[in-house]
Amino acid sequence: MKTLVIVGHPDIESSAVNKKWIEELKKYPDLFTVHELARVYPDGVIDVEKEQSLIMTHGNLVLQFPIYWFNCPPLLKKWLDVVLTEGWAFGKAGNHLKDRKIALGVTAGGKREEYDQEGRYKYRLEEVLVPFEITAKYCNANYKQFFAVYNADFSTEEEIEKSAKGYIQFLQSL
Repeated sequence: MKTLVIVGHPDIESSAVNKKWIEELKKYPDLFTVHELARVYPDGVIDVEKEQSLIMTHGNLVLQFPIYWFNCPPLLKKWLDVVLTEGWAFGKAGNHLKDRKIALGVTAGGKREEYDQEGRYKYRLEEVLVPFEITAKYCNANYKQFFAVYNADFSTEEEIEKSAKGYIQFLQSL
């Protein structure tokens, strides 16, 4: 089954890395479905049944987003809140994510060394992203870590191109 990539970038046109990742993903339509929340729901009103059905017609689930105040952007957070419901994603009858592989594709504006105990933010990106891992585990999904680009705002064209190829390889290895 194809991998569903939920893109939570609030303004993809202003992004270099996330935009390139989407372009690269779309070269493999037999492997990936790119679902851009900001394009599908510009008003922020999410069709829960449609989203749950979309998940069910795919295999792996990937959340792609820029680190936004050390979390995901608001529309993706809302998506998580309204789509991963009790009785569907977790709880007594909520088994639709059971054993499904879930991963993250993230971009961080800060440098790698800033995400360190000795760095500016005092926490590694692995620690910042723990809520997503816990969410996946709470839904009995198989959390498969993340692919990240640090210093994304200052990446060169060559670095962006390399990251896009690496992102595809990461997703194919799930």
